[in-house]
Amino acid sequence: MTSTTRPTARPETGTGPLLRVRNLTVTFTGRRPAPWRRPSTTIAVNDIDLDIAVGETLGLVGESGSGKSTTARAILRLIRPDGGTIEAAGFQVGSFGRRVPAAYRRAVQAVFQDPLGSLDPTKVIGDIVGEPLAIHFGLRGAGRDRRVEELLGQVGLAGHHTRRYPYELSGGQRQRVSIARALAAEPRLIILDEPVSALDVSVQSQVVNLLEDVRERTGVGYLFVAHDLAVVRHASDRIAVMYRGRVVEEGPADRICEQPAHPYTEALLAAVPDPDPARQRLQRARRRELSAASASLSASGAKAPSGPPAGGGPPAGCPFAPRCPHRMRVCTDRFPEWTPVTGGGRVACHLYDRSDPTPEDAR
Repeated sequence: MTSTTRPTARPETGTGPLLRVRNLTVTFTGRRPAPWRRPSTTIAVNDIDLDIAVGETLGLVGESGSGKSTTARAILRLIRPDGGTIEAAGFQVGSFGRRVPAAYRRAVQAVFQDPLGSLDPTKVIGDIVGEPLAIHFGLRGAGRDRRVEELLGQVGLAGHHTRRYPYELSGGQRQRVSIARALAAEPRLIILDEPVSALDVSVQSQVVNLLEDVRERTGVGYLFVAHDLAVVRHASDRIAVMYRGRVVEEGPADRICEQPAHPYTEALLAAVPDPDPARQRLQRARRRELSAASASLSASGAKAPSGPPAGGGPPAGCPFAPRCPHRMRVCTDRFPEWTPVTGGGRVACHLYDRSDPTPEDAR
């Protein structure tokens, strides 16, 4: 490819899913408490399934420590999973050896939470965005410079930013540079790991709108990892809710946010700030109900899971059982089966084992 040649079109999308994750499990080994004892283990991701269609955005939400970022890093092959399969952009990720193919790095890109930490502070923006063009397309010289300016224009940055260093830009501008760098490889899937959580609220909306515009223009798919359901609802077609390594509910974004089926999803929504005073009162009332029900259940002596069983295996039962106001004995014995929910999606909750799968009827 000559220095004036435009990068080739994106790879063929095919008819299969863009991302297909099955039974993914990731375990971390800790330190030995004593030389003669086995090291402790932590199950960060426990037997989860995910799917993303071509051009779709899947929001992966949950509080800190739920396993969202670990899932994203396993898909990016930054860590090796202990079990399960990952198929992304037509690649069988589990078949990779010690080195990940360059074609996979081109097809699956990432945008991380801290743009200042993910951008090389010793390089100007033009070199940062131009590096993928040189690696994947062989662009050099004037051709590369023109393409860099095109990419910066797509994310709303002027051409003069090519001569600046990352520390000279604002947080929102740096995140736009990260998006431009990801787009430079013309990927089919972009993993967005908390891409707006470090930004001001006004800048968050700008970046989310930018990502939506990019998806409409290029057809790229997103895995949008975040803890803020309000942001994820705006950005996503579907949402998967994680708690302590498990996906407990998934479905269309509007249904998840308007009619949550799992008690944990309901608790997440009750914690989302809302500028409407009427909705604030409803949320405060619902938080008090959830807290009172949980406290009453604990006072009654209902058994809660005591932690992982001997031998380091995964904990039995639903991981949300200790905090759930609807906890039953079966919740501590086994993880619930998936049940379809009216309005789309499915939920893993024993409330729906013997009832019509409608969130209101299960309460």
